[in-house]
Amino acid sequence: MTKQRLSKIKRTLRARQLDTMVIVDEVHKPYNLAAIMRTCDAVGVPQIHAVYPKPTIRTSVNAAAGTKRWVNVTTEPSIDKALAKARAQSMLVLGAHPCPLAIDFREIDYTQPVAIVMGGELNGFSDYTLSQLDHTIKIPMHGMGESLNVSVAAALILFELERQRNQRGLYDIKHYSPEQLQKLTFEWAQPKFSRFCADQKMPYPALDDEGDIIHS
Repeated sequence: MTKQRLSKIKRTLRARQLDTMVIVDEVHKPYNLAAIMRTCDAVGVPQIHAVYPKPTIRTSVNAAAGTKRWVNVTTEPSIDKALAKARAQSMLVLGAHPCPLAIDFREIDYTQPVAIVMGGELNGFSDYTLSQLDHTIKIPMHGMGESLNVSVAAALILFELERQRNQRGLYDIKHYSPEQLQKLTFEWAQPKFSRFCADQKMPYPALDDEGDIIHS
């Protein structure tokens, strides 16, 4: 660990947009999930809820584990469970779906609390899921294809979210409490030791200016 690395960890945590999330509804290809996770990390979306009714498909989360350390990924057995997490935070729930009544994704105000739902590669959304959304959004298409790859579509929407929030100065606002920031900084800087502390039910020790543990 170096001062530069510790500084980047703190800067990244301060920029996390705690009132945003992504819900992936049976996105089963690991490389698509991994790509969505990387984009969430890049724009400061801290949480993904991955809906996998079939337990065997949940291995996709482990296959995408490269960015899992920086983005909190939880698996949900149903879309209702995932949507409940968004509703509990009073989030506007948007689903990317190219139906006739869908709104151009650039016309949405992403500076409000928002959850973005992305459908699976094969079947998209079920009729039930569509009925649970506040709005459907679409990416304008001028070619023969009707849709983009799910990870590409997620990236376009999430970077529009980043653009709007950056213009509003939301990346400069502190979202975590000092206690939360201290806890997460330790977990990101010292992942192995944080797991040891959790197993032993020990409090986290202090870190020095380079992110190393101060031994008493």
